[in-house]
Amino acid sequence: MIVPSYRRTESLGRCLRAIAAQSHVPDEVVVGVRSDDADTECAVASFSRTFPSPLQCAATDGAGVVAAMNAALAACRADSEIIALTDDDTEPHHDWIERLAACFTDPRVGGAGGRDWQPLERGDRAVVGKVQWFGRVIGNHHLGAGPARDVDVLKGANCAYRARLLRAVGFDTRLAGSSAQLFWELALCLPIRRAGWRLVYDPAIAVEHHVEPRSDGDQLHRGVFAPAPLSDAAYNETLVLLENRGDGARAAFMIWALLVGTHHEPGLAQLPRLVLRGDRHAFTRWRAALDGRMRGWRRWRAEGPGPATLHVPPAPAR
Repeated sequence: MIVPSYRRTESLGRCLRAIAAQSHVPDEVVVGVRSDDADTECAVASFSRTFPSPLQCAATDGAGVVAAMNAALAACRADSEIIALTDDDTEPHHDWIERLAACFTDPRVGGAGGRDWQPLERGDRAVVGKVQWFGRVIGNHHLGAGPARDVDVLKGANCAYRARLLRAVGFDTRLAGSSAQLFWELALCLPIRRAGWRLVYDPAIAVEHHVEPRSDGDQLHRGVFAPAPLSDAAYNETLVLLENRGDGARAAFMIWALLVGTHHEPGLAQLPRLVLRGDRHAFTRWRAALDGRMRGWRRWRAEGPGPATLHVPPAPAR
């Protein structure tokens, strides 16, 4: 399994202790780290002495979660069949890996995941991990309730994939951002879904997600606004969706994104609504989202189909 981490040794320690206490201990754990993060490497080396399975670091000179996960993926055993992922600020429930593994008894399941319980936001939602026909992405992974169901996208804090699919798609290095590189999960999941594989979300597959602060300037979704991370998120989402949608859906997405959007990545129609709500960053937020959308559109136009058309092994027939 893979755990990307950066300068959160206390959180990582809590995560590793929960993994060590699993009812089904993973065959190996690879922590993806930045090469300038000596504290995390030392913490992993200390844990490895008593850890119940092989535990190692995979270092990278690159910044951001994508570089860390790619380094960890390259270090995973070649004979791995299933690779799980979680964040360093999670605390997986005792049966987390056991429940994830059970999903893959169906040969058509390419990935599985579940709920990440967060400390400040509670409630139940039926719709989780869906991309609507016009391109709006619905997350709600931290609020999902009810039975297991098929979804379009899983959350990186709580997921697992067949290793051959994960290696075929990889973690998209074109995504912008110095830390979280939002929508990397979308870039991973949509090509797998296009190849016919099932992605299963089951709320019973659970982790506690403590949502710790990040150690760099990207605090998006941590209650702090900055234009650059928002622009990067809009760029990532736009590029991934344009690559993985048909012509009509691409047009619908761009119209919706530019004219409507969401309160996080507002289109033009959201601007007066944000102003009336007293958002002092309303205009800056809109400009940042617009910049990201147009950067993503230009990148897609320049590249054509892009890496999303990489050959992903097709799902087995029913």
